[in-house]
Amino acid sequence: MEEQNRMDLTVFSEKIQQLREQIRKVIIGQHQAVDLILTAVLANGHVLIEGVPGVAKTLTARLVARLVDAGFSRIQFTPDLMPSDVLGTTVFNMKDSEFHFHEGPVFSDIVLVDEINRAPAKTQAALFEVMEERQISIDGTTYKMDDLFTIIATQNPVEQEGTYKLPEAQLDRFLMKITMNYPSVTEEEQILQLHQGKRDFVKLADIEPVISKEELILLRNNINNVYIDPALIRYIVNIVQHTRTSKRVLLGASPRASVAMMRSAKAFAVLKGRDFVIPEDIKFVTPGILQHRMVITAEAEMEGFTPLKVTHRLIDKVEVPK
Repeated sequence: MEEQNRMDLTVFSEKIQQLREQIRKVIIGQHQAVDLILTAVLANGHVLIEGVPGVAKTLTARLVARLVDAGFSRIQFTPDLMPSDVLGTTVFNMKDSEFHFHEGPVFSDIVLVDEINRAPAKTQAALFEVMEERQISIDGTTYKMDDLFTIIATQNPVEQEGTYKLPEAQLDRFLMKITMNYPSVTEEEQILQLHQGKRDFVKLADIEPVISKEELILLRNNINNVYIDPALIRYIVNIVQHTRTSKRVLLGASPRASVAMMRSAKAFAVLKGRDFVIPEDIKFVTPGILQHRMVITAEAEMEGFTPLKVTHRLIDKVEVPK
């Protein structure tokens, strides 16, 4: 059985290498963000990508979706968007005098939700419900989502006019919150050179899928076979416990965060071609998992701290298992 698991992971490692090569043809830099997105998708979790306009949030999400040979839909959230615009609605058919359900764009394998904080609370709540339950109930009938169902959402942290802040309790539905920053000087020069020459610039439409829907679901199921030492489980618990005792944190992370850290660490280990977790895997995924699950104190904000900075401080305080 052990040998079979290792063989599956080897096959997956080859697929991941192909995914990375295809991504680098389109996206310059953002390697950490891309690895975290791939980790979250593999760990069967939803992703929130935050960054200022123009840092390739939407492009990255669309690229990841295109590399998987599965259904894809995009929803642009706006202030007038209604829950029925996302979930679907029942329509009366004059021919048979019956109501028929017309599926909304959320009924897909990978769903890109652009600017999620631009829709009102009731529309956000409808999306969060289907994210958690992976099903919706309309007029007494339940409609289940596909096994691969994954939400990749984006938001702009700067412009707040005409937006509706996502509530902290609902943010917990996202496995990870990933921050995409500005490119480095060298990376930005490469971007300009590609746009100027256009000879080496690969369009999104030219990218072919690398992994099938069935393969990705199978690989998700293999995550449970990744070994994690009991000492590393205690390491995860200690980090989460520190979020509940830190003077800079008003509201700490819940046990759901601990589960998310363990599953994401396993997924990232597979991403690296290993069938066992090491401390560096946990350190890599933890900031994206904890930063949106904590509420820091007003004093900490006045001192210039952000949830992400506090998370890094907490990780540094916990002793790493030998």
